[in-house]
Amino acid sequence: MFTGNKYINKKTGLKLLVYAFVIGLFWLKMYYIQTNIFTLGVENANEANILAFNPLSSIFLLFGVGILLGRRRGMFGAYILGSILLYVNVLFYREYNDFITIPMLNQVANLADLGGSITTIMSPADLWLFVDVIVAGFLLFYLKPSRFQAFTPKRPEGIVLAIVAIPLFIVNLQWAETERTDLLERTFDRNMLVKYIGVLNYHVYDIVLQGKTEMKKTLADSNELVPVINYLNENQTEDSDKLEGAAEGKNVIAVSLESTQTFVVDNTLHGEELTPYFNDLKEEGIYFDNFYHQVKQGRTSDSEFLLANSLYPLNRGAVFFTHSGNEYKAMPSVLGENGYFTNSMHANDKTFWNRNVMYDSLGYDEFFSKEDYEVTTEKSHGWGYLDEYFFEDSLNKMQELDQPFYSKMITLTNHYPFTLPEELKLIEEGETSSGTLNRYFQTIRYQDEALKKFVEDFKNSELYDNTILAIYGDHFGISENHQEAMGEYLGKEINEYEQFQLQRVPFLIYGKDIEPEENHTVGGQVDLRPTLMNLLGIEDENPVQFGHDLLDEDRRQLMITRDGNFANEEYVGIQGTCYDRETGEEVEDGAACEDGFTAAQEELEMSDSIVYGDLLRYLDETELVTEDEQSQSNEE
Repeated sequence: MFTGNKYINKKTGLKLLVYAFVIGLFWLKMYYIQTNIFTLGVENANEANILAFNPLSSIFLLFGVGILLGRRRGMFGAYILGSILLYVNVLFYREYNDFITIPMLNQVANLADLGGSITTIMSPADLWLFVDVIVAGFLLFYLKPSRFQAFTPKRPEGIVLAIVAIPLFIVNLQWAETERTDLLERTFDRNMLVKYIGVLNYHVYDIVLQGKTEMKKTLADSNELVPVINYLNENQTEDSDKLEGAAEGKNVIAVSLESTQTFVVDNTLHGEELTPYFNDLKEEGIYFDNFYHQVKQGRTSDSEFLLANSLYPLNRGAVFFTHSGNEYKAMPSVLGENGYFTNSMHANDKTFWNRNVMYDSLGYDEFFSKEDYEVTTEKSHGWGYLDEYFFEDSLNKMQELDQPFYSKMITLTNHYPFTLPEELKLIEEGETSSGTLNRYFQTIRYQDEALKKFVEDFKNSELYDNTILAIYGDHFGISENHQEAMGEYLGKEINEYEQFQLQRVPFLIYGKDIEPEENHTVGGQVDLRPTLMNLLGIEDENPVQFGHDLLDEDRRQLMITRDGNFANEEYVGIQGTCYDRETGEEVEDGAACEDGFTAAQEELEMSDSIVYGDLLRYLDETELVTEDEQSQSNEE
């Protein structure tokens, strides 16, 4: 009997040892990734300890569910699944400094066009991130010490592991809230969530958020739209007369320049201008030098959404995928009602970013996609059709369109990983520590030359007298993962404030009757629609817009990023810290930015409610409460 108990105790001890080793192995990998690959901004010893502790609850839950579903094979399957999920986040973070969300998984159709980008992001050293999978497999299936067969976990043990995960997470969350109160309310800051609860727990929470999101549309009603419209009416300034109707009846060509940031404008490399043509062209139109992109995970599609709707994109996923079936009162639709032939020109597959579906919801009359261009191997590189040929073919198409027309063009060549054929490199590579940034200079220079050919051909065409150009950058090209190299190029430290300023993108309005002006107003892509509609002299009857006419001298100067940060005339607010906008110095009186942070949170929540609830479907039946009616109601 004693011998039997001794055998049982030895077997149990070995089983516990295998459990501890496998859990510890996965914990080491998570800890390494969270501390060495992700840049989570650990500021003190307490945060470092939280970061070390937070993987445990998710590992217990992951392995517990795996054992419950498939015992030993289920545990190993959970190990592999967890490893793949971590690695996908590693790749995504390297390029976008962000984490995968559930809505982003709906965009797997895009992966077919991401081959070149993904292989550039991957590294041979990444194989080390999967060595532990082999070790875990050996422990789970092939370890056979004396009198102990292969490790055989039982389903009740899986239940125990899953249950233990709950108090571990509660301890983790309470501990984290000693550093950041109301942590789970800060869904806009995924870096913060991962730092405090771990990347796998973040994904569990993301699933919960997705469930709540799906319920919003089901439970939404017209009453939710009333406070939004009243808020927007209260914050609108009087209509500006400046250039109102200056382009009445004219065609509009909106050119979205891929990955183009303002820092390249008027800047040089090796003594040569990076954008020599645009530098001159901006002197002939209205150039906005404090204009920011406001995109998130949807990148170019988000900038399209901002332009069309003057609403903010979502913090999770891309609206073009997640809410393409919503009802919108978009600018293409409004222009169509005013006699315009509306179209989008982009030499990529129709289905990329779900454009073929979303464009119908936005009211475009036609989408000229890859199949409408003569795309050949000789005319293509990297992401596809080279800009010079895209511009040439698109201008030819425009000259055959019914007028007036609205054409939105999206370029391709200046796209990560920023490569070009040797014969198209018009400038030598940069000499920074980042190959990405070094190549970026070359594709920017090429794009500028392609733009030159397009605009000069446009000037010599019959369209020139009756058309305006709106040229703008769609989003950043160089992420904050390349801050050190950017500092080397610009000759200064890229701190939080400087990184924020690097999110500025160029915006130029150009046309025959447009008087040149350098405009310093603070604005963003949400302001594009009201600005263009003012120029066209078209009364935009959709009251649900968060943008303001950039030409209105009395406008509210407030640019809000999707992260809840902001810039106004005086300050820049970044993650609770206040900076002087002109000097970049931190403002000691943090209260100076309180109104900006409050407005940012309020507007983002309202815009989200419109998209998640599909509230614009109720616009025609919504009755607004006027100030007189509200006062009368209060008196009663």
